Amino acid sequence: MRVFRALSALLSYPTEDFVAALDEIGEAIANERLVPAREREGLLDLVRDLRGHDLYDLQERYVLLFDRTRSLSLHLFEHVHGESRDRGQAMVDLRALYEAKGLVGAENELPDFTPLFLEFLSTLDPAEALPLLGEPAHVFTAMAERLHKRKSPYEAAFRALTAIARVQPDEALLAILRAEPDPAPDDFEALDEAYEDAPVDFGAPADACGRDGLAAKLRQARRPAPGVVQGVKPPTAFTFSPSSQATEADRHG
Repeated sequence: MRVFRALSALLSYPTEDFVAALDEIGEAIANERLVPAREREGLLDLVRDLRGHDLYDLQERYVLLFDRTRSLSLHLFEHVHGESRDRGQAMVDLRALYEAKGLVGAENELPDFTPLFLEFLSTLDPAEALPLLGEPAHVFTAMAERLHKRKSPYEAAFRALTAIARVQPDEALLAILRAEPDPAPDDFEALDEAYEDAPVDFGAPADACGRDGLAAKLRQARRPAPGVVQGVKPPTAFTFSPSSQATEADRHG
């Protein structure tokens, strides 16, 4: 499914290769009827916006949005489990699902990184991909709302994801996300508070914890992925809902 590859590219850290591929990405989106017309036009506006900036500006904007703002993290489990102990097992389960479906070559990427998740969905038949896409619909909706508040063209990518999934987000889960702090990227005091607690270590060196370490993970997920526990049976379905065992303290560190 080319649309998932296109969306994966649009949500990845901008590089020279990415800029060179924008025409091809735009063509894939323009010819994709899985995306409703309004959302498709929003994606094309995003492509046009990306074409209109130089690479340095694109990278700076990406970092400001997705690295420096925890509420805009492209790691799905940041919004589902926070720093809960359940996050580590969820990472292991998701990577096991990828490997069970034959996705290889992503050893250095965290499995909940949205572009990688979309790349995985692109390898599946629609009957498998769309239900999985619908599970984090509440996360995509919250992300779109937060980007709308910032007048960011990246909003279009998350509007498109919820439209493609053709499901209504779980209102109870969406309400939890809407209640989370969402500081502006230039509110440095609030950003410091958001990152003051060290994140759970999933196998990265101890000095990779803290705000700078997490920011580095968000930028194209360059931190080592958590190890896959041998013998874990891949789940037949995967959930992006918080564990009922996770406490409020777990979610907020």
